[in-house]
Parts: sequence; C-alpha cells; structure tokens
Amino acid sequence: MENYAELLETLTQQEKELQFTAFSSDTALTLGLKIVELAKAREKSITVNITVNGKVLFHHAMQGASADQADWIRRKNNVVARFGRCSFYIGIDHKHRGVVFEDIKYLNPEDHAANGGAFPITIKDTGIIGTVTVSGLRQAEDHALVIEALRAVLA
Repeated sequence: MENYAELLETLTQQEKELQFTAFSSDTALTLGLKIVELAKAREKSITVNITVNGKVLFHHAMQGASADQADWIRRKNNVVARFGRCSFYIGIDHKHRGVVFEDIKYLNPEDHAANGGAFPITIKDTGIIGTVTVSGLRQAEDHALVIEALRAVLA
C-alpha cells in the first residue's frame, strides 16, 4: 500500500519549489522540447501541452501518441484550474481520504481527470498562470517527466 501522506507532502514540496520568476513563449518552447527530449531518450510516446492564461503555447503529439491523450490533457488541466494543485495531488488526496474522485457529483468525469501529469505553472509571489501537462504513460510517470523537465529548465 502506498504511503499517501508522504506522497502528498512530496507533491506539495514540488509545487512550492518548482516556480518561475517569469514565463514566456520561449520558456514554454524550452520546457516543451525538454519534455519531448526526455521522452525520446526513454523511447516513450507522449503528448505534451503547455497552456498559459487559456492560450496554448506548446503542444506536441509524438509519433505513436493516441488521439485520446489530448482529451486526457484537457481533463487534467481542468483539475488544476479547479483546485489550484497538480492533478496527481488531487487524485492522491482523494484516495487518501477514501473518496472516489469520479463519484463527486459536481464534477463531470468527462471534463475532469485527477490523474498525474498536469502541473501548475506558477509565478513566484503571483500565482498559477497555466499548466504543463503530459499524457501517455502511467500517471506517476507522466508526473515524473514533467517534474524532471521543470527541474532542468529552472536549474
């Protein structure tokens, strides 16, 4: 059995640590290409999306990616927008509390997916301005790929 409390603490720390002082279209390109590079190195096929203030700054579906991945991205992004936390945190938090996310009456599961892979783009001392999202792997791998790329770009 997973240690949900420990994982939630790790995810919270990542959200605090991985913040930008500024974010532009060039930053989105650098981050998006880093994610693609990491996926290629692992021989994985993903779709990556970076959206800021409702504007798509980067979107790439790798060879072999499923058309469904774009819809997963949309649904994960809706969770970040609704809750202000990474999608993996929201899914794990609900599991930790014994709540089935898909059973929440006020959230349509066709529009919300609390699965790992969508991470808030946050400007320090300002707040969330968008999302960087990966779809195509297991949820923990989607999340880990985003985190690795963010750490590389923010280094």
